[in-house]
Amino acid sequence: MTAQAVQQEDLAVVIGLEVHVQLETDTKIFCGCSTDVADDEPNTHTCPVCLGLPGALPVLNEAAVESAVKVGKAIDADVPAETAFHRKNYFYPDLPKGFQITQYDAPICQDGELEVEVEGERRTVGIRRAHLEEDPGSIQHEGGSIDTADYTLVDYNRAGVPLMEIVTEPDFRGAAEVRAFLAKLEEVLEYLGVFDSQRDGSLRIDANLSVVPGEEIDDGAISDEALEDANRTEVKNISSHKGAEKALSYEATRQKNAVKRGREVAQETRHWDESRGITVSMRSKEEEKDYRYFREADLPPLRVSDWKEQLEIPELPDARRERFREEYGLSAEAASKLTSTKQVADFYEDVAGEYDPDLAATWVADNLLGELNYRDMAITDVADRLGEFKRLVELVADGEITTKNAEEVVLREMLDEGDDPETVIDREGLGKADEGAVEGAVAAAIEENPDAVEDYHAGEDGALNFLVGQVMQKTGGSADPGSVNGLLRERLDE
Repeated sequence: MTAQAVQQEDLAVVIGLEVHVQLETDTKIFCGCSTDVADDEPNTHTCPVCLGLPGALPVLNEAAVESAVKVGKAIDADVPAETAFHRKNYFYPDLPKGFQITQYDAPICQDGELEVEVEGERRTVGIRRAHLEEDPGSIQHEGGSIDTADYTLVDYNRAGVPLMEIVTEPDFRGAAEVRAFLAKLEEVLEYLGVFDSQRDGSLRIDANLSVVPGEEIDDGAISDEALEDANRTEVKNISSHKGAEKALSYEATRQKNAVKRGREVAQETRHWDESRGITVSMRSKEEEKDYRYFREADLPPLRVSDWKEQLEIPELPDARRERFREEYGLSAEAASKLTSTKQVADFYEDVAGEYDPDLAATWVADNLLGELNYRDMAITDVADRLGEFKRLVELVADGEITTKNAEEVVLREMLDEGDDPETVIDREGLGKADEGAVEGAVAAAIEENPDAVEDYHAGEDGALNFLVGQVMQKTGGSADPGSVNGLLRERLDE
């Protein structure tokens, strides 16, 4: 089939990922400089080692190695008996040594996999390798994007921050699948405690994308020969799940249109310009030989295969999700929400350990997470106040405040004003109404609304709800609606 004859619908998309994950360690991978660089002045977290000054020697960070082995255990990867570091040689302004210390043909994790749900179907994504390396610095383009900037600034604070590069097999057939995988991968990494998604630049994605004739795909798989024949582009500078979906959707369409018009797809590296929503050509695609890898003589071989059995990892999201369904009787949807992050899951189990699991699920999954999401917040933003939210659940469970007032007033003011539940309750006068006040409000509602009473006796369902509303209004919402309903029925049926 000629290129001119190929239609877009005859082409299949093949995507493989290189995901760069910043590991959560206190210091850099080969020196003692702090990794907490987010708000500090540029070029203040540096030393002769991470700047690559003559005579400076790297010393490997043990915590980074432990994190890598934990990742390997979570993705069921092999940890070889011996691994090694190499120098990857290339020039870029933010690479102070002129080479990057990384792992080449002896990565610390090999042949793993991660199960992911895509459009309701579970499938396995192969992970070819995951290896340790150092981060370069960071560059800031002033006055425009990478191809239009007036000048570029370089900050070496990030240089030497520990990274783990996770390289997948070319198992993705669309941008939506990539987004689902990234969400699952991030979830697993956070459960392991080796990654913090709140750190700026903590997850960066490079994606290799090709379009091939549809007949080359056999039950989702593609042969090495077909991949070899297809030119691919590497899309860089992707920093989010949503960005990955947008960038790869654009690039797939661009390549399909090129083939449809009989043009050859150039094998190149392209930059994702998020502000314009397009990819732009950066340079021709390097080949492996261009990096001139050779062994890093200043670091001895790494022998940590036995760590895989020795290191403990926490219960991972899928296992915890299933346990929540079995142990607490939760729906699949509720279990999914409550295990979305380890911190959410831990908080739910803390609340469910003392109160009804369904009540705990409603308050954590629906009320708290719902209000946080509305404010574009995460549970990490209120991590030091979880005891206050648990106290609010206790007040509801003990009948000290109505569910309605707790949801619609107290929780919202706790988040907006930063107050504890008792302060909000006292300020708004939301304490539980005493029995005498409720009975008085019921009697007054019946006396003041004879038409509603008549409608109730005529069998109109809405009449009772109206009377309940009148009582709630008279008590300032401090009465329990269920008790008011029962009390009204009792009085009206006398």
